Formats: sequence, C-alpha cells, structure tokens
Amino acid sequence: MTITSAYPPITVPPVDLWTFLLERTDREYSDDHAIYVDIAAQKRLNFRNIHHSAEQFGRGLRQHWNWQKGDVLALFTPNSAEVAAVTFGTLWAGGVLCPLNNLYKVGELVSQLRSSQAKALVTNTACLEVARQAALIAGLPLDRVLLLGGSDSKGRFQHFSNLRSTSTGIERASINPGEDLAFLVYSSGTTGLPKGVMLTHRNMIANVIQSSATDHGMLDFRNDRNLGFLPMFHIYGIAVLILGPIYRGVTTYIMQRFDLRQFCHTVQQEKITFAYIVPPVALALAKHPLVNNFNLSSLRMMHSSAAPVAKDLIEAIYQRLKVPVKQGYGLSEASPGVASQRWSDWNNPIGSCGRLVPSMSMKFVVDGQEVPTGEEGEILIQGPNLFKGYDNPKATAQSIDADGWYRTGDIGYVDKEENIYITDRVKELIKYNGFQVAPAQLEGLLLAHPAVNDVAVIGVYSEERATELPRAYVVLASGYKADEKMEKELSDWLNEKVAPYKRLRGGIRFINEIPKSSAGKLLRRSLVEQAKMEQGQEALKARL
Repeated sequence: MTITSAYPPITVPPVDLWTFLLERTDREYSDDHAIYVDIAAQKRLNFRNIHHSAEQFGRGLRQHWNWQKGDVLALFTPNSAEVAAVTFGTLWAGGVLCPLNNLYKVGELVSQLRSSQAKALVTNTACLEVARQAALIAGLPLDRVLLLGGSDSKGRFQHFSNLRSTSTGIERASINPGEDLAFLVYSSGTTGLPKGVMLTHRNMIANVIQSSATDHGMLDFRNDRNLGFLPMFHIYGIAVLILGPIYRGVTTYIMQRFDLRQFCHTVQQEKITFAYIVPPVALALAKHPLVNNFNLSSLRMMHSSAAPVAKDLIEAIYQRLKVPVKQGYGLSEASPGVASQRWSDWNNPIGSCGRLVPSMSMKFVVDGQEVPTGEEGEILIQGPNLFKGYDNPKATAQSIDADGWYRTGDIGYVDKEENIYITDRVKELIKYNGFQVAPAQLEGLLLAHPAVNDVAVIGVYSEERATELPRAYVVLASGYKADEKMEKELSDWLNEKVAPYKRLRGGIRFINEIPKSSAGKLLRRSLVEQAKMEQGQEALKARL
C-alpha cells in the first residue's frame, strides 16, 4: 500500500538555511521580538540578538580559523539559548553542525570527534573536562575548543562570542542547498557502529515548511509560548527548539533538561500554551502527584514524538488536565518529521501518529511486496526532507533503494482514512526515553569483562516508565558466581564506560546459553519472548 500526503505539495526555495530563516522578507514578527527565554541563564534573546551574534561568530570562524565550506563544528552542551547563535554562525561560514550527546563519556566523545572529523568543538562548563580530555585524545587543538553559557573559571577557554570578525570584507559562504550539508547527526546502527546522517540545507528547509503546514494557523507568535526541554543535540530538538522558533516567532522557554517541577512551574508562571514532549513525560503528567500542585490550564496542546504514546495515557492526561496530546512520527533521516496529527484530529483516532506531512510518500512492504490497507509492513518513505545519505556509503546503499525509497526499519500500517500507526521495529535498536541504544555496543563492552563469556542485550518495555529499558542476558565464564554481587559488579563496570541513558536499567539476567541460529546469528527475538514470560511471571507473583 502506497500513500501520498493529502496536503498540497510544498515548494522548497533554492536558498540556504541562513537565507531562509534569517534573511526572510516575509517575517511577521519584529527584530526585538523575544525568540528564546533561557530559564537557567535568566536571559532573553530576540531576533536581533541572534542574528548579530551568529553573523559575528560566522565571520570570526572565516577570518581567524580560515573556516572552509564543509568543515564540521561539533556541539557538546546541555540546552542553552546560545545554541542558536552557534548553529547559525556555523551555517553562515559554510560549516556543518554536528550536535553530540552532552552525556557522553570521554571515549564516546573521542569516537564521534574522530568520525565526524570535527575541526572545532563548542561545549559548556558542565561538560568541559570531558570535552578537554576528548579533544586531547582526538588530536583537536585546545584553542579550537570554545564555550557557550558560562565562562571558564581558570581562563583556559574563551567564549564563542569572543571569536568575532574585525574585518568587514568577510563574505558569507556560497551554498548549494541540495548538496551542501547543514547538519551531521549521529544514529547508531544495528551493528553498534555510529552512522552520520547527512542532512542538506534543502532537507531541513523542506521539513520546516512541511511541519508548519500541518499546524498552519494554530500557533501565533503574538499569543503563544512554547516550553522546550528536548535535547538540542537530538534532531527532534533541533527542529522544534532551534529552527521552528525562528521560523514561526513563537517565544520558546528553554530548559536545560527535563525536570517535572520546573516544567509545571514554568507552565503556570509563564502561561505556556504549547509543549513538545516525549512518552515518559506524558506518563509523569498523567500520574505523578506533583502535578496536582500546579495550574497547567494555559496549555492548549502538547505534541509527542520519539515513540508511540498509548491511547490510555493520552486519555488519562486529558481527563486530569483537559490538555490534548497529538502525536507525530519522525526520524533523523527525515529531518525529522514524516507524519503528524492535526490539532482538530488529536482524538480521532487516539493512538495514531497522524497523516503524512506535505510532499511525503509512504509504503508498507513485506518481503519486497506492498501490503494492503490495514496490514502491517515495513515502512518506506520518500520526500524532499529525506537525507542525502549516511557518511557510510555501504549503509546508504543498504537503506535507500534505486527508486529513492528509504527503509525506515519501522513496522506499521495505515487505516482507510490514511492515519498511520507504528507498531514495531525491524531494527534492533533500543529506544530509552527517545534515545537510541545499540545493543551491539553494550555487548562489545561487556564481553571485555573477564566474567562474561557471552552476552546479548535487548530492550524490555516498562509500563511504569513508558519506555524500553536495556537488559543484558549474560553467560558467565567458568569460576564466576551468578548472584546479586556479580550483577552489581557488571552494572557498575559498564556504567563507567557509557552515557547514563545506555545503562542496564532493565537489569542483568544470567543464563546458560545465548540462543543462536545454526549460522551463529544471535536470535534476539527469542530473548525478547523470554523477557515477556519473565515479566508475566513477576507480575503474577506481585498479585499473589
């Protein structure tokens, strides 16, 4: 079954992102209109502030560092309103922004710096020591490490705003929008090896227009206020917290990270009308007793993506807060939006991720053949927002067919009204709170421990936390005892090597043998079924 968007097709202007967003001739809001309010820094930035800071940074990159088109700038920081200036300044200079998870450990950051071939790194004092060590190991000169947010108390690293131009003769880089990259975002493959998703200026512009069309007329910069906590290193956060506010002009309050009390307090105090959320936040808003202490009645709508939200959960939020939650579907390779519910259709039907955004096509395939309406199949997509490819040519060839269809690895179906439902994933990636966790990476690390003879990692779904949790099934080497002490030793050992979201929150189970095929392929599905049985047995014991 192939479907195409019911919206009128979009026209993507042949310009770069800087021109599209910062040199617009049809912008409705004024230069002094507040675009960002940084809650932690207690700082407001208007359009004029952002434009000036970004251009000065871009000029500084070209004058002082001889920045070339295609050079990569890595961003390693918690959320900050200053991310916008760094982003657009990099684009002004013709660079490519590569946002990285600020929770990375040194080894993880080194790997990404080397893979991206980053020429500079912008970080935050909260991450500075990890950034410094990683830069030294990766061979990135420390004078190419800059700060945003606060300043370095030891005076070793300068703020990015100090890298400014002293010449008026520096010109903005010339960009080919359909070929030149704007962003390089990393997505872990099922092999555990990181893949750089190459997103062009045209890809990103197309999706800004596509996403805006689905909510056309529903958000007004004069009256609406958005609250954002999504990580700005994630494509979801890039789209809705960096690009979207500049395009629409809706004042966006930036949280460094999600905190339920701060979220509720800000909604109440600032009369927030809209928020982008993820399923674990939806769970907290539906069930956490803290929510009762705040007045959230200013919220008109919330939009959830990253993973499906259960129908019961959306209904529970509405019953408790009288706030509707609409859903969307996206992925890094689509810049990221693919489908979204309209405001008027948030509850018709609940559980769907909506319909295709403009100029988007989708089909559902099993064994290379399209399946009819209502039947599940792997989702393939096509559209102007579809990425250029991975920085790994082999991975690109395996993912995009000769006709330009991208295999998402997600399983879903479409109903007669062309509402799309996501039901499963072909890929083995674990999604913890919207973050991708590659089982093979954790398996590779655990196998380095002398007590581990064999291991397999899967995701187990937690209804309590509304997300998947990584769990390891371990075969111990001879002479080691399978007990709580060993479980703690392995967990603590792994925690020192990975970012917090990759921890084995689903626990460790000791087994005698990892199920494998006759060809030696790990049968992960068998362990998934075993985990479901274990959960059922545990639930039964709890009731007795």
